[in-house]
Amino acid sequence: MPICPPSSDSAPSPGLGGRALIFHFHGLALGAAVAAAAAAAYLYRRPGGFRSRAVGIIPARFASSRFEGKPLAPILGKPMIQRTWERVMLASSLDHVVVATDDERIAECCRGFGADVIMTSESCRNGSERCCEALQKLDKNYDIVVNIQGDEPLIEPEIIDGVVMALQRTPDAVFSTAVTALKPEDASDTNRVKCVLDNQGYAIYFSRGLIPFNKSGKVNPQFPYLLHLGIAGFDSKFLKIYPELPPTPLQLEEDLEQLKVLENGYRMKVIKVDHDAHGVDAPEDVEKIEALMRARNIQ
Repeated sequence: MPICPPSSDSAPSPGLGGRALIFHFHGLALGAAVAAAAAAAYLYRRPGGFRSRAVGIIPARFASSRFEGKPLAPILGKPMIQRTWERVMLASSLDHVVVATDDERIAECCRGFGADVIMTSESCRNGSERCCEALQKLDKNYDIVVNIQGDEPLIEPEIIDGVVMALQRTPDAVFSTAVTALKPEDASDTNRVKCVLDNQGYAIYFSRGLIPFNKSGKVNPQFPYLLHLGIAGFDSKFLKIYPELPPTPLQLEEDLEQLKVLENGYRMKVIKVDHDAHGVDAPEDVEKIEALMRARNIQ
């Protein structure tokens, strides 16, 4: 596989037809919740506003059991990591965007199309730890770190902005993410992570299995199942301690990083968006992405 397929255009590509995204923010309860939010706001208060500076970090690694070299896989003539970076660069809420990798092939490719690159250790166990290391190597301080998976070449910049806004509006949360409607055909796909929320928009649980799961054992076509999208916003202070938190049983069983946040008692704000999710988990997904891009006339 070539290090970086040639590309004549490294400028961010246009949006996906201007589709409206629907964000749902639930108000905090009164009383104790308001007091807690006020205390947290004071704790995190910084010049220029609460959690005002945000950086987007795209962790990328070459090794993968399901799809080796995935970040460099060409999608309509551009490597996947470039497609993702171009979408991220359109987000208005980010002050800076970097790619974090431990592989010089990926780094060389990213520098070639103009991305800033932070080299990280091969010992990083997951994308969150890679983001943490990259954050500490940056020469500026940031209040929010958005971890955008490099295999989301059609990520909507508005979703990134929504995840940032969620952390700015909910001082008691240290983590934010996004969900969308789950397609019935994805109900049993373990690569499609499902999510359930409480009535204030905070995460209760994530699973590779269908949740909730009813006693009939069948998908209920009337139930609004939720699909987790590959994006995570961290309060930067929390991200710095995240790698020190010991692995948790549910995290290890489901192999989902976000469960370590919940199992350790931290709150996670979730936004609901209208998004036709198209992540790349396996080589056969590339053809699906390319077909969709052609149908939408995305260059």
